[in-house]
Amino acid sequence: MKPTKRRDFMKSMLAVPLMASGLSPLHFNSVSETFSHKFKFSLNVYSFNQLLRDGEIDLFDVLNFCAKYNFDAIDPTGYYFPGYPEVPSANFMREFKRQAFLLGLDISGTGVRNDFANPDKTSRQADIKFIKEWIIAAAKMGIPAIRVFSGTNKHEGFSRDQVFTWMAKDLQDCCMFGREHGVIIAIQNHNDFLKTAADVTRIFEMVDSDWLGLNLDIGSYRQHDPYEEIKKNIKFAVTWQIKENVWIDGKETPTDFVKLFKIIKEAGYRGYLPLETLGAGDPYEKIPVLLEKVQSALQKI
Repeated sequence: MKPTKRRDFMKSMLAVPLMASGLSPLHFNSVSETFSHKFKFSLNVYSFNQLLRDGEIDLFDVLNFCAKYNFDAIDPTGYYFPGYPEVPSANFMREFKRQAFLLGLDISGTGVRNDFANPDKTSRQADIKFIKEWIIAAAKMGIPAIRVFSGTNKHEGFSRDQVFTWMAKDLQDCCMFGREHGVIIAIQNHNDFLKTAADVTRIFEMVDSDWLGLNLDIGSYRQHDPYEEIKKNIKFAVTWQIKENVWIDGKETPTDFVKLFKIIKEAGYRGYLPLETLGAGDPYEKIPVLLEKVQSALQKI
C-alpha cells in the first residue's frame, strides 16, 4: 500500500471509533451509515421452555443443539440457569462459558423477570438490585446484553405518564450500572406496558442512555401493522426475538420473513437475530423448520 493511501486508510479507520463512541441513544444503529448489515443467528432458549422446566434437558443440551445446527450463538434466559432467581454458581458460569466457546458459540444475551410498572417503589428497588446482580453475572459470562421488561402491573390510581416517569428513572439506574460492567440493558417490547412503537420511542427519549437498547420482539406489536412498527423502532434494536408469527388485525399470522429481513437489511442492522419458537410441538422438530424458513428467506433479499 502506497504511503499516502495507507495514511488515508488509517484516517478512515480512526474515524470509526469516534463515530461509534458518539452514537445517539435515539439511533443505536447509526453505525449502519458506515457499514453494511451483518446477521448472526442465535437461539432463544425459551424455544425449549417446557423441556427445560420439566428437567428433561439442561442448558448444556441446548448448547449441543445450537452447535449441531450451526447457530452463531445461544440466548439463555436467566430462569433456565440452576438456582434462579439467584445467579448461578461461579463454577456453573465458568463451565457454561467454556463449553459455549469450545462449541464455537457466543452467548448473545440473557434476561430476567422484573416489573417496573409496579407503583410500589420498594418492589421496584428490589427488581433493580436483582437486575444488577444479573448484570454482574452476565459480565462474568461475557454476555453483552441483558433483557428486562417494562412490566405488567395494572398500576391502579396512577396515570401512564406517572409510570413512564418512574420507569425511566429505574431504567437509568440500571443503565448506569450496566455501563460500569459493559452490559447493555435491552428492554423488550412485550405487549405489556410497552405495547406500541410510540411507547418504545417514548421510553428511549426519556431514559436517553446509550446503554439502553431494544430487544425487538416482532410478535408483540399487536395494535398496528407490525412491520411498520418494526421500522419505527429498529434504530433502537440491539437484539431480537424472531418468531414464527406476528399479529395483524388482531390475528396471529405467519411471519413474512422475506419482508422482515429486507427491513432489517435496509436498516443496516449488525448483530444477533435470536430465533424463538412458541406454542405446542416438539422444539427438536420446530426449530429446524423455522431455521430453514429463515435461511430460505435470506436467499431472496
